[in-house]
Amino acid sequence: MKVPLLDLKRQYQEIKDECLRVTEAIYDSQQFILGPYVEALERDINDYCETEFAVGVSSGSDALLIALMAADIKAGDRVLTTPYTFFATAGSIRRLGAIPVFVDIEPDTYNMDPAFLEAVLGKMGAEAKKTLKAVIPVHLYGQCAEMDPILEISGAHRLMVVEDAAQAIGSVYKGRRAGAIGDMGCFSFFPTKNLGGFGDGGMVTTNSTDFYEKLKILRVHGGAPKYYHQMIGGNFRLDALQAAIVSIKLGYLDQWTRGRQENAKKYRALFSASGLEQMISLPVEKQDRHIYNQFVIRVPEKRDALRSWLNDCGIGNEIYYPVPLHLQTCFADLGYAAGDFPVSEKAAAETLALPIFAELKDEEIEYVVDRIKVFYS
Repeated sequence: MKVPLLDLKRQYQEIKDECLRVTEAIYDSQQFILGPYVEALERDINDYCETEFAVGVSSGSDALLIALMAADIKAGDRVLTTPYTFFATAGSIRRLGAIPVFVDIEPDTYNMDPAFLEAVLGKMGAEAKKTLKAVIPVHLYGQCAEMDPILEISGAHRLMVVEDAAQAIGSVYKGRRAGAIGDMGCFSFFPTKNLGGFGDGGMVTTNSTDFYEKLKILRVHGGAPKYYHQMIGGNFRLDALQAAIVSIKLGYLDQWTRGRQENAKKYRALFSASGLEQMISLPVEKQDRHIYNQFVIRVPEKRDALRSWLNDCGIGNEIYYPVPLHLQTCFADLGYAAGDFPVSEKAAAETLALPIFAELKDEEIEYVVDRIKVFYS
């Protein structure tokens, strides 16, 4: 049996007719950039995320970049985030000439640890503190970071909070949706996300009128009105085709999320019955609503051997992320070294993602667990 890590073709069969109708309408209109489909998606995302404003942009990476630009992050400024995340989180900081300052993670959720955030700030010199401007907590794998203490610490230091919610649309922290908790929230519609388009796309949410107006101007090269520029922005526009597809999928998102959550429950029951929980650790549901963008297990011993075995068995899997950002070559000048963020480094060495998509069949989940049991036997 072959079990893919993700099979978007199964999802597409459910929505194929709707997608074909709306794309044909866009082809007939010949209006491909921004326009009514983007505006409709922005309204839908506002409703779903329970925010005041949303601005469609060209990708999740550009969502982070434009949010930092709206927050006036400039060369030499410092922005706190974690080293255990997709590259775009820190890459967006560095693209503006700012300095990523890394904070280690919680061992169970893989999200920023508020205690480490406080410790990093406590050790920082007075001159460096003057350049601190923002914090980017990452809601990794579909679960919100511990936001209340992060907001409290950030407030005490007068720091902007930009949520990297690329993997977490619909996740909830103490009754608040991802993207509605900090000053701005950044989402990705990359095809493999729980809510993905047929190409790149992203969204920035905010409850601030000032940020909203600034984001709208920045995404069209900083022009307001057209051809008149009082600031430098970029080409961060969302196209109508992606907005239309994401709007269709948004109507199914809660259904698909329940499917992922049910699959997570099936995994837990099977792993428990097999006795494998002594060998591996399963994801922790710490916050109100985990949407399972990934189902990540921790394998303290023989992780790479297990991965090779699963590959041989035809089971899709992935390591997110094998090299923490503080050990990436392009960040060597920041002065970090191996051992500086032990929790992140341990996660990079021990974690493995298994298939979790909503259309996964019971027999496929059973096969995954059975093959892992055979490996350990």
